[in-house]
Amino acid sequence: MAAVLEIACRGGANRAAAARGWYENEPIYAWSSLPGLTAFDLYVPAAGRPKDPMVNDSSGPLFLMMLEFSSLAALEQAVRSKNFAAPFSTLPTGLDLSADAMERRSYPVSGETAAKPLSAPFSYSVRYHRPAEDEVRFVDFYLTNHPPLLARLPGVRNVICYLPVRGINPAGLPSADYMLGNEVVFDTIEAFNAAMASEQRHELRADFVRFPRFTGANTHYPMERTRLVG
Repeated sequence: MAAVLEIACRGGANRAAAARGWYENEPIYAWSSLPGLTAFDLYVPAAGRPKDPMVNDSSGPLFLMMLEFSSLAALEQAVRSKNFAAPFSTLPTGLDLSADAMERRSYPVSGETAAKPLSAPFSYSVRYHRPAEDEVRFVDFYLTNHPPLLARLPGVRNVICYLPVRGINPAGLPSADYMLGNEVVFDTIEAFNAAMASEQRHELRADFVRFPRFTGANTHYPMERTRLVG
């Protein structure tokens, strides 16, 4: 398990260049030396033609930044620092940020006995937003049933789940109001597309139909990940 902070940026497609100009300078410089930081990843929308035949979500975030810390205490200390807050004063207009502290759980993929570190660059980022009729039941059902099925996708390199941590309000940014997230990682878009066309994808959809009832958004975004620190 690891403590992570997700910073998500949303805005119109015409603000993509402004978002890139901001993240390539301010936060990368300021946050790379945060105390307790063990890894820092940048996610941007995947180029090419990723395709999941089961879903077709609208445009996703302009970018995600995922900061991993040595502990939840280290994360809390870092987000109270001046270095963390400083970049937000230069955020261009038309961009909205959310911030969510989460526990990251990594699972071994089929045929492996332990989860491997993140190295492959293609991530399928999925988020489940509140509400659910019974959130505890929903999360328990998901964690029990879904990761083992995800781990059997052909070519998958990592299976990760994200559990929100309440009570942390980094720099006063709003929460995206997740109740759960997952991420499956592949070497290439082609490997991802092959997995989405597999019988295992149909098994995952059948499991989705069995989920305890929820009425929040369920989003699926193909992203390319770059390791900045760690």
